[in-house]
Amino acid sequence: MLEIFLFALAMMYSPGPVNMLSLFAGISHYGWRVLRFCAGVGVAMALLFVITGYLGSSLMTPTLQGVAALLGSAYIAYLAVKIFMASFMVRAVSSEQRNLSFVSGFFMQLTNPKAMVAVLPIVTVQFPNADIHGLGILVMSMVLGVMAGGAPTSYFLAGHKLKHAVLNPKVMSMIQRLMAVLLLAVAGQFVFEALRLLG
Repeated sequence: MLEIFLFALAMMYSPGPVNMLSLFAGISHYGWRVLRFCAGVGVAMALLFVITGYLGSSLMTPTLQGVAALLGSAYIAYLAVKIFMASFMVRAVSSEQRNLSFVSGFFMQLTNPKAMVAVLPIVTVQFPNADIHGLGILVMSMVLGVMAGGAPTSYFLAGHKLKHAVLNPKVMSMIQRLMAVLLLAVAGQFVFEALRLLG
C-alpha cells in the first residue's frame, strides 16, 4: 500500500497547472479563499478515484493488470524524465489572477490530463495488488482525494509563507528532481508487479 501513497504523492505534489496556480495565489496575496479552489480539486480527484476504481475493479484480470503495470511503468518513467529535464529550465513566474473558486478547482482537476495519469495506475494496478475492493475503494478514494486537495493547499501555503524561497529557481529545480526520483522508484515497483502478474 506504501507504493500507492508514494505514487500519489509524487504525481499530486509535483509542479503542475493546479499547483502552480495555487503557488502564485499565495505569492500574490490572493487570500484564503483559494482554499475553496483546493477543496474543489480534492473532491474532483476523489470522484475520479471512486468512478474509475469501481469500473477498474470489475474489468481488470491479472493479465490485464500486468500489461497495465508495464505500460504504466513506461509512462511514469517518461514523466519522471520530463520532470527531471524541466528542472534545468528557467521559467518566468507569472502572478496572473484567476477565479479560484470551488467550481473552477473541481472542473480544472476533472479536465487536467495529469489527474487521469495519477488515477489510472492506482486503480487498475495498485488497488487490486493491495487487495482494495468494495468499500475499501471508497475509503481509499476519499483519503487520496484529501491528499489531492492537500497538494494545491501546500503550494498556496508555500507561496504565502515562503515567497522568496519558492521563487528561487534552485529550490523549484530540487523539488522537481526529488519528484522525478520518486516517480522512477514507483515505475520500478510497477515493473516488479507486472513481472509477478505475468510470470
